[in-house]
Parts: sequence; C-alpha cells; structure tokens
Amino acid sequence: MTMPAVGPSKPELHTVELERAYEVCDGGTRALPVVITCEHASVRMPRPWSWSPSDLWLVGTHWSYDPGADEITRELAHAFGCPAVLTRFTRMLVDPNRRTDSPTLFRDVAEGRPVQMNTRVDEAERELRLRRLYTPFHRAVDHVLDAEPFALVLSIHTFTPVYEGIRREMELGVIFDEDQGLAVEVAGRLARTIRDVRLNEPYTGRNGGMYSARVHALRQGIRALEIEVRQDIAIDPARRIPVVEEIRNALAAALADN
Repeated sequence: MTMPAVGPSKPELHTVELERAYEVCDGGTRALPVVITCEHASVRMPRPWSWSPSDLWLVGTHWSYDPGADEITRELAHAFGCPAVLTRFTRMLVDPNRRTDSPTLFRDVAEGRPVQMNTRVDEAERELRLRRLYTPFHRAVDHVLDAEPFALVLSIHTFTPVYEGIRREMELGVIFDEDQGLAVEVAGRLARTIRDVRLNEPYTGRNGGMYSARVHALRQGIRALEIEVRQDIAIDPARRIPVVEEIRNALAAALADN
C-alpha cells in the first residue's frame, strides 16, 4: 500500500462540494478505506448570523472552533486518499458533535461568561440553525458513506493546552466507544514515537462523547474513532506534520491488522 508523503506544502485535494454548512474534499486514491469528519473546522459565521460585540472575545479561541483541526483533516485526507467532510460554521452557532437534545448543543456559557448569541435561542432559531447548518453537515457525511464501502469513520479534533487553569501535558488522545480494540492498537503504535498518548482523554468517547463519528459509523455498521491533538502542536506545521505522519502510519497498520 502506497500513500502520499505528508509534507509542508498544501495538500492537493479535490473539493467535491462546497455549501454554507460544509465542504467535502477528496484525496482520490483510496489508499485507506476511511472517511474523515471535522466537526469544529471553522470559525466562520455564515449569514444571516453575525457576532455580537459582547461575543467577539470568542472569535479565534478554542470555544469557537478547533485550531489546527482543518489542517490535520486535509493532510490526512491527502495521505489516505480519502474523502473528508468539514464544517464551514463556528461551533458556537450549533455543535454538530452533540445530540440534538444535548445541553451544550448551543453553548450559552464559556469560561464563566454568558454567550449572548445563545442565551435566548427560541424554538424558531433552534430549528433554523439545525435546518441550515447541523442537518446539512450530517447529511453530507451520510452521502459520502453511502457512495462506496468504507471501514472507518475518523473524526479529527484538537484540544487546548490549558483548560480552566489546568495544564494538559498529554499530546494526543485516541477516543473510542465500542471500538476499544482498534483504539488500543492505534494508541500503542502512536506511543512508540509520541511522548504522551492517552485513551479516552481529554474526553471520553462514551456516553455521546464522540457523537458524530459514532452515529454515522453505527448507521453503516462500521467502526469509529476520534483523534484529539493538542492545539499548540496542531497549529505549528513543524510539529504537526510529523504527528500527522505518525497518525497515518499507525492507522494504516492497525487497519491492516484488524
């Protein structure tokens, strides 16, 4: 199995579809039977919504999107030759990695401060955000998965090095729900070269913690994992590119064995 090298240049990907809510891009070669999703790829605020002055402090922070997740997703899609579905809206409007009954679907508090755009989301606004953003993204993932057989849904996220005053020393997390065996093998391979790799940290995949990847995988009867990369690594190409290569190698080997 030959896969493109991971390098510093921008990956060459074909954008299959570009909509208000999502982008579908494709690496084309199908070196691995994987579909990648990136639920927190963008800080974009699409019309008719706009940032209120009191919420502008959120722009560019980890509350509004996952820094570096877009780049990791595209680099892996290029390396795997696989399709990827990325959001094109900030998670502050609606979080596609949550069930529709989740209390954090529309996050109304961040760092103890109220998020004004979400303090009074009435039923009409709720339905508008779901109809224009949340549902189209998930339909796009299903459409990609329906098009051909795949073995795995891989969701890409990043996490902040400091959360609520606590420093996170771990560098990478392999998040799972049902697919513990695959997660353990992927994490074990990554731990050979990455200093601090953990299972189901900084968030667990249990109890809806990896909603998006899991719900789409269950629908297809395939497996699901989520990878979390610490954001200071994810945003630095010199550090990110070697990690992306290790993820590629670990996942390729684990899928070959399983």
